[in-house]
Amino acid sequence: MTHAKIAVGLDIGTTKIVAIIGKETPHGKLDILGTGTAPSVGVKGGVVVNIVQTMASITKAVQHAEAASGMTIGSVAVGIAGQHIRSLQHSDYITREDPEKVIEHEDILRLTDNVHKLVMMPGEEIIHVLPQEYKVDGQGDVDEPVGMFGGRLEATFHIVVGQVTSIRNIARCVKNSGLELGSVNLEPLASAEAVLSEEEKEAGVVLIDIGGGTTDVAIFKDGIIRHTAVIPHGGNIITQDIKEGCSIIEKQAEQLKIKFGSAWPGENKDNEIVSIPGLHGRDPKEISLKNLSRIIHARVTEIINAVYTEIKQYGHDQASKKLIAGVVITGGGSQLKHIKHLVEFLTGMDVRIGFPNEHLAGMEAKQDLNSPIYSTAVGLLMQGIHSRGDGDMAVINDEFTMDAMAVANDLSDLIDVSQENPTEEAMAIDPLTEAVDSPESSKETGEEPDLTDEAALDAVAKRKVKKRSFFDKWVEKFTDSILED
Repeated sequence: MTHAKIAVGLDIGTTKIVAIIGKETPHGKLDILGTGTAPSVGVKGGVVVNIVQTMASITKAVQHAEAASGMTIGSVAVGIAGQHIRSLQHSDYITREDPEKVIEHEDILRLTDNVHKLVMMPGEEIIHVLPQEYKVDGQGDVDEPVGMFGGRLEATFHIVVGQVTSIRNIARCVKNSGLELGSVNLEPLASAEAVLSEEEKEAGVVLIDIGGGTTDVAIFKDGIIRHTAVIPHGGNIITQDIKEGCSIIEKQAEQLKIKFGSAWPGENKDNEIVSIPGLHGRDPKEISLKNLSRIIHARVTEIINAVYTEIKQYGHDQASKKLIAGVVITGGGSQLKHIKHLVEFLTGMDVRIGFPNEHLAGMEAKQDLNSPIYSTAVGLLMQGIHSRGDGDMAVINDEFTMDAMAVANDLSDLIDVSQENPTEEAMAIDPLTEAVDSPESSKETGEEPDLTDEAALDAVAKRKVKKRSFFDKWVEKFTDSILED
């Protein structure tokens, strides 16, 4: 029986960082071995803006995943997003020396490598080169050229490009956290892997991943990626609109959005009011739910209209490009009440919410991760499993103790859980019945989280010391076994 490859997906998002360790079962499902989540500090709009803060968040999430699984993580499959991402179409070809020889996989790699050598704009780097359609000696509509004969091999590619600085900052954060960078993957492609079926990709479908900082778009047709785009707005800008429109602090605005927010203002009556506790003993503030829905509706409409512009640019109205499967919404923003109906109204397409549970094995894993907010992380795990590397990304730690969890908990002092982008878990207290923190202790004052370079680097150093000691013991055991033989 072959060994199932163990992989690790690391989702570095604007609001949260998620690490998932898992492997594929014989039935093609994902067996989740451990998960870890931490509030994301140092990331805005999907882009790393503070390396040290992001390192601390990554370290905390990774160590929680290690504690849950009893494993040591070596390398990770990381997602990349942000408004710096762009895509383009390109056609290229190679001429084979012997047309009478069968086309092999090496020919495909040589053609793909040619595309990787394309000169991009200054400061840009190619992230993905995704083949769409092949031609052999001018014969088109070839899905799989391997095994055919021909002298000229041609293909159309979908190329994803990003800023070198943003890509390298993610690599620095991962490597300085004591991890190896297994692969870098475009986040909407990872989310598509987790929530879309092969039938939907074949029929034609639009994936809309509404995250905290960005909204990612991926269009599939005939089982092939056709278009990708990044809209520079996500759930956080909706929170900002509520904050400014209702004159409340950001923490209250986020809680209002989650508990009472709706993308469809018609359902609320004028007399529906919610009371917000005042700051520092001040009188409570009354918020109209109808006004709240109007604020949310305006911003969500703007985001969906931007997405629909991308769909129309692809040519959805043409018969040959008709997207029969409609739209699949995922990500944290997909949990907003009535957003499905709003997208249907604005686009005229069938819409469903995408969950990653279809690929998960075991009821416990489904209950823990069966949420659209984990779609990208699950997709990254799947891409890590199916990547070219043969080695495991995590190994069982026989010497594992709860010390790792203690270190991870110590890191919680480095991260302000009342940051401007709190997670739902951090908002267990009902905001409408409990008094909020004073402005002196909140993000409203503009204070940075209680995080220093020395503290973060010390946490990373602890992690590196633990990993080195495990590796040294493994080397000693391996050497002793060879000497005995």
